[in-house]
Amino acid sequence: MRDDLLRACRAEPVDRVPVWFMRQAGRSLPEYRELRSSHSILDVCRDAELAAEATLQPVRRLGVDAAILFSDIVVPLQGMGVQLDIVPGTGPVIEKPIRELQDVERLRDLEPEDDVPYVLDAIRILRDELEVPLIGFGGAPFTLASYLVEGGPSRSHLHTKTLMFGAPEVWAALMDRLSSSMATYLRAQVRAGAQAIQLFDSWVGHLDPQSYERYVQPWVARIFESLSDLDVPRIYFGIVTGELLVPMAATGADVMGVDWRVPLDVARARVGGLPVQGNLDPSILFAPWDVIEQQTLDVLRRGGGRGHVFNLGHGVLPETDPDVLARVVETVHSWSPGG
Repeated sequence: MRDDLLRACRAEPVDRVPVWFMRQAGRSLPEYRELRSSHSILDVCRDAELAAEATLQPVRRLGVDAAILFSDIVVPLQGMGVQLDIVPGTGPVIEKPIRELQDVERLRDLEPEDDVPYVLDAIRILRDELEVPLIGFGGAPFTLASYLVEGGPSRSHLHTKTLMFGAPEVWAALMDRLSSSMATYLRAQVRAGAQAIQLFDSWVGHLDPQSYERYVQPWVARIFESLSDLDVPRIYFGIVTGELLVPMAATGADVMGVDWRVPLDVARARVGGLPVQGNLDPSILFAPWDVIEQQTLDVLRRGGGRGHVFNLGHGVLPETDPDVLARVVETVHSWSPGG
């Protein structure tokens, strides 16, 4: 197995900088669009064979150094008793938003083998197929809480912040339930065969550092601490989190994912020398190749080689040309510090 990704996550020497892309399995690939022509996204997530196929597609086509399990961060919420759907063009929509303590008490503690067995089955299938590491993942408590409280995606996160600031005891109960279930979920993925895990905190960048430290950090730290005995890299990623990188790094994560808004060398200094992942702007992939190449090399230089996993600063956009992604992979693999 090619283990450059695992070595980079531990800041060990690597033969080449490893590269994978968030949302590498998805709408940018024609073979994925063909798969989705007869299946909803939740259908694919809940079918182990289909999820494994969607996971493998970008590895075959792009030559990336890791696979990330095809799923969605809201899948375990269904296992906790939440009625939801993923609506095309909108995203997750929650049938009964959480606003009071009794709503929190409706949530079941997740039992992965019983509630989401297809996720674990997909991981087991993939470990037999893959020659690169498999990344498992879950949603961070704040981001999951935001979906649950808002009822879906939100620009202002008004209801979420109202609950967080105005009813801290309800907020704590919700974060307790979510962090406990996510820790259980991620542990089950590792036991099934995932070799690294990533915690996605997509909406946490809407908070200031003080609010993050009080209302989010303790529960993220609890998740990472609960996984510390498993000896797998723990990656933490959020969007618009430049001002949160210091407290995010204090959660116990092994690798900090960085979006494109912060230069990677600046981010590394903020996170105290932790390995970093990122951070090419996904929109750059629509520029002429000489611009893409220049920007890719700039990210590599700022990453410094050791302790750097090349990625985008967010997910692959659906309109992205897969051939451009493959060319970026080749550029990353051919680069060497000082070269």
